[in-house]
Amino acid sequence: MSSGAGATSAKKPASLSAAFHNRVFTVVWTATVVSNIGAWMYSAAAGWLMTSLNPDPLWVALVQAASTLPVFLFAIPAGAFADIFDKRKFLIVLETLTTAVSALYAAMVGFGLATPLNLLGFAFLIGATGALAVPAWQAIVPQLVPKDDLTSAVAANSVGVNISRAIGPAVGGASITALGIVSPFWINAISNLGVIGALIWWRPAKSSHTSLPSERFRGAVIAGLRYARNSPALRATLIRATGFFLFASAYWALLPLVARTQVASGAGLYGILLGAIGAGAVVGAFAMPRLRLKIGADRLAACGMAGTALTLVLYGLAHDPFTALAASVLAGISWIAVMATLTVSAQSSLPDWVRGRGLALFTTVFFGCMTLGSVIWGKLAAILGLPAAHFIAAAGAVVAIVATSPWKLHAGTALDLTPSMHWPTPEVAHDVEQDRGPVLVTVEYRIRPEDREAFLDSIEPLRQERLRDGAFRWTVYEDAADPGRMVETFLVGSWMEHLRQHERVTNADRIVQEKVLRFHLGGEPKVTHLIAADS
Repeated sequence: MSSGAGATSAKKPASLSAAFHNRVFTVVWTATVVSNIGAWMYSAAAGWLMTSLNPDPLWVALVQAASTLPVFLFAIPAGAFADIFDKRKFLIVLETLTTAVSALYAAMVGFGLATPLNLLGFAFLIGATGALAVPAWQAIVPQLVPKDDLTSAVAANSVGVNISRAIGPAVGGASITALGIVSPFWINAISNLGVIGALIWWRPAKSSHTSLPSERFRGAVIAGLRYARNSPALRATLIRATGFFLFASAYWALLPLVARTQVASGAGLYGILLGAIGAGAVVGAFAMPRLRLKIGADRLAACGMAGTALTLVLYGLAHDPFTALAASVLAGISWIAVMATLTVSAQSSLPDWVRGRGLALFTTVFFGCMTLGSVIWGKLAAILGLPAAHFIAAAGAVVAIVATSPWKLHAGTALDLTPSMHWPTPEVAHDVEQDRGPVLVTVEYRIRPEDREAFLDSIEPLRQERLRDGAFRWTVYEDAADPGRMVETFLVGSWMEHLRQHERVTNADRIVQEKVLRFHLGGEPKVTHLIAADS
């Protein structure tokens, strides 16, 4: 598995425009940008509304915490749903619910019924519907573009998010001034209708046929967690994400107070600062492909984290609009450098069968750190003051750069994670009940004794593949009486789970297996399937 600074096979940086050659991607992207503009208007308005209802730093920070906590709580179940159900229909239902809940709270704000508690409550509800949709949205990206355009699509989505971030808060601040605090809440509800329409219009191609029934929810969740535990690339992505988001959350949580109390300005400046973060991210996104090619994914992420540390220092020092604005532009550039790199690493580490669950884990880490960080930095700001909270977060970000550097990111889409379907159907004397198990699979190899160490080195990657795809135990045994006889064994929970293994093996796994088979003498290895006998 390629990783690190040199982990790309591309000769040229991917163009951001490549994804837009696909009509479906362009339509869905446009609809989501419009919807996200409304969402950022709502986010800015919610934070600003809380400064009027209760200006305590902890309560203001809790607005972000209430919005992000649902993703931490629900993303993993949502990822399982995304892999089990039809993603398009699932998203249509969730986006409809989001629109309804958003419209209800807009009406409450309009009638003067907003309180600190119901603001946090509806922020949680709106965040919950969004949380259930996040893994499905991420998982459909490979369905909207060809594989070669995946990096471009991820970057384009990041640009779209940051275009909306640049426009939404500024428009939200202006609309609050011109039309009142309720206007962003209504615009948010209405803007979501375009996404629903785009999803109804889109007709995705049929996925590869499987004769196996859908996974059960509990088993799907366990399979996703098992995959992450045994995927070095995904695990590295999650560790690097934790080190970044925990400290970057500080400026997102405290920015309303920087604008209102530290710089002593109004909603207009707050919207401009949020817009500057988005604008910085858009500018940075156009440089990302070339920088990724030149310095590699790991160094690019480290540079983004260093930029975030400097951002936090500037926010701590900001007592005038110019310094706060400079910090916001740098925040956006640094955010896109890390976020896009982490997202590509996560996407390219996952095969389709577990994509929703793997991305859900990434999202859980993202929003879990943002939620926890919001509470931590809000409390520190209440005790020590805004500047001290920013400076402590900056120091933590610097420490995180060093602490997470041993974990290398996956930098591209070179691995072929499409199903290879090269495992033959198991031979059985009679039909086997799907739930019977556990199943012991053995693979017998005959090798030259002098190749023992090289064989064991080559078979080690198979351990990760077997465990990722469904096994819960893996071992290689050697015959004490016959030095050339090696037996690989792995245990799977049920016959059905082993059949799923046959469909989960990828072309990248096939290459690993072929390296092992070079040591095998004569024909195919002998494979046996032993099922726990019923009493």
